[in-house]
Amino acid sequence: MKLTEAPTLRLVLAISLDGRLAPAAGGAAQLGGTGDRRALEEALAWADGALIGAGTLRAHRTTCLIRDGERQAQRVQDGRPPQPVALVVSRQQSFPREWPFFRQPLQRWLLTPPVATPVPSGFDQRLTLGQSWQETLRSLAKAGLQRVLLLGGAQLCGSLLAEDVVDELQLTLTPKLLGGSHHWLPTGPKGLPDLLAEPGAWGLERCDRLEADEVLLHYCRQR
Repeated sequence: MKLTEAPTLRLVLAISLDGRLAPAAGGAAQLGGTGDRRALEEALAWADGALIGAGTLRAHRTTCLIRDGERQAQRVQDGRPPQPVALVVSRQQSFPREWPFFRQPLQRWLLTPPVATPVPSGFDQRLTLGQSWQETLRSLAKAGLQRVLLLGGAQLCGSLLAEDVVDELQLTLTPKLLGGSHHWLPTGPKGLPDLLAEPGAWGLERCDRLEADEVLLHYCRQR
């Protein structure tokens, strides 16, 4: 059962009809169109922080931003920064400072295993990954983050779903068949908990047809 002191965690992805995040050849992909971008900004405006894995950061060298000035102004009016905190999950302690990520107008936090070194250059603070995601999420809540987005990649999404700590799924289905191995969840013999596949595990919160025949699906975990 989800602990009340942990933040609400929403996974946000654009995927192909066959559940891929990227073309078979791999590389950074922008599958969603205008409607998906609008839905993403709505989610970013809702969030206090946004989790990304080190692989996703290496692929894109940036993170997602709220571009709409009115959304930024509303966040400031609500006493929040214009952008949610970027939360990078990585065993690696440093990244090339020339990446555009380090020029984006937001706070950057690094989540790593326990280390005794100073906070790496380019990051505002570092948090220690706990023994479980439950523990790590409680640390984020204590740091003031009550609503967190999960933006990928697949291994990070899989590890959080494996502990059943994801509260919401916001998926944009794009009318493409890509094939290949880049699934939105990692494949393997271990898989995910059976309870995530039980009838009634997820309740449909929203279903919108977007531009270019894309469909936004928003499900909430029924616990």
